[in-house]
Amino acid sequence: MPAFAECALACYLSGKSLPQTSSAMTDTLPDRLSSNPNSPFYNEELLAKDIGVRFKGVEKTNVEEYCISEGWVRLTAGNAKDRHGNPMTVKLKGTVEPYFRNAE
Repeated sequence: MPAFAECALACYLSGKSLPQTSSAMTDTLPDRLSSNPNSPFYNEELLAKDIGVRFKGVEKTNVEEYCISEGWVRLTAGNAKDRHGNPMTVKLKGTVEPYFRNAE
C-alpha cells in the first residue's frame, strides 16, 4: 500500500483530517510529524525548515516523532539499534510544543 494510502487510512480511522502539503502548512506545524522516511507522517519539505520540539518545557534534539493531540514524543535511545538497523526509541508522554527554530 502506498504511503499516502496508509496515511489516509490512519487519518480516517482516527477521525482526523489528512495532512496538507500546500503552502498553508508553512505557517502551522502538523499535529503529528515523523523524521522516519518509512512513516506516513514523514514530510521532507517541512523537516528541511528546521523544526524544534519542546517537551515538558525543555528543548529536545533527539525527537524521532511527535503527536501534539495525544501528548507524546518518541526519542532515540542513544546509539542502540534494533535488528533492522533502525534506532531504538522510547515513547514519553507530556506536553509537546513544536516550533520553527529560525522564527525565534
